[in-house]
Amino acid sequence: MAEVQGCELPEDLYYDVEKDTWAKPLDGNIIMLGMTDVAQTQAGKILHVTFKKIGSFVKRRGNTATIESGKWVGPVPSPASGEIVEVNEALLKDPLLLNISPYKDAWVSKVKASDLNELNDLLTGREAVEKYREKIIREQIQCMRCSSQ
Repeated sequence: MAEVQGCELPEDLYYDVEKDTWAKPLDGNIIMLGMTDVAQTQAGKILHVTFKKIGSFVKRRGNTATIESGKWVGPVPSPASGEIVEVNEALLKDPLLLNISPYKDAWVSKVKASDLNELNDLLTGREAVEKYREKIIREQIQCMRCSSQ
């Protein structure tokens, strides 16, 4: 896993750097998605998560959930068009998981992609890390994780 100024960036994920989201292709055209470490840091302590309904169709970069923190309310967009097939209900009970573990326990939604080729617009591996390195340095971001306390 790469790290830039405290921001963790798993190199096996696909990133939409502009939207600060990640995607992980699973079997059967399913894509797991979530917020990056950069996103959770900039949002601050996450207070609430609202999901779009399972079965809803979302367009690429369409909203799968809304995240609310003390200083920000914003969407978690999908990296590809498709149907929302699962949401991470653990976030309803403990939205702070997004701050603590943005890549493992705190995935946000799973979407069955209509066209996996839409992932070609995302960055992965060294290319994603370098693009994030530029952004993190330019915007003077220092990632931190909130504690569960």
